[in-house]
Amino acid sequence: MNVPAPQTRTPVIRTRGLRKVYLPGTEVEVVALHDVDLDVCRGEFIAIMGPSGSGKSTLMNLIGCLDTPSSGRYHCDGVDIASLDAEERAQLRLDKIGFVFQGFNLLPRMDALENVAMPMAYANIARDARLERAHAALEAVGLGARARHRPSELSGGQQQRVAIARALINRPPILLADEPTGALDSRTGEEILALFKQLRDEDHTVVLITHDAGVAAHADRIYEMRDGELHAAAHAVEHRS
Repeated sequence: MNVPAPQTRTPVIRTRGLRKVYLPGTEVEVVALHDVDLDVCRGEFIAIMGPSGSGKSTLMNLIGCLDTPSSGRYHCDGVDIASLDAEERAQLRLDKIGFVFQGFNLLPRMDALENVAMPMAYANIARDARLERAHAALEAVGLGARARHRPSELSGGQQQRVAIARALINRPPILLADEPTGALDSRTGEEILALFKQLRDEDHTVVLITHDAGVAAHADRIYEMRDGELHAAAHAVEHRS
């Protein structure tokens, strides 16, 4: 299904006929994603809803260049992913995409500052510069005073803020968030969603994967995954002022 962005700007995410098949050509062939067309522009906050097994995580993995499609095309910030080899895709992920997950995925023996700085170790940035940028990123998510605390010394909401700061440390245009409030209480979840809106207003593109309609309602546009197909849903209740 074609679900274009309403803007006339060039999309930072553009898929055409994106399809994912597992065990192709066998009797147990599974089509996880059916011919998805999607445009998302810079500075948009979209939500993709769907139950377990609907294909939403498969779509996120393809958008995040963690997997490759069986067919179809994907352009990430103008780059045709099909033209890249594995090493080039890894570099594109580092430069263009930040990931936030339900489980935080912080390293327990590192403090918040070190966790945030870690992705820059692969970008040949000097240690002092890495730590300076990491501290600025923690300040931006309201955790500058907790920079030297380990994950076990932080609340769930604080850990997720550290994870968001880490996702943004290389200044990627795209932020992919997979059930980012699933492990949080409702008030803390609202704070994280407010932070996503702030990031959208700062011209990041936020793609939120969720099964929760209340969480999805914070986005500018909502889509539903059903049996591997993407469908436009209602507009979000809350919009940018």
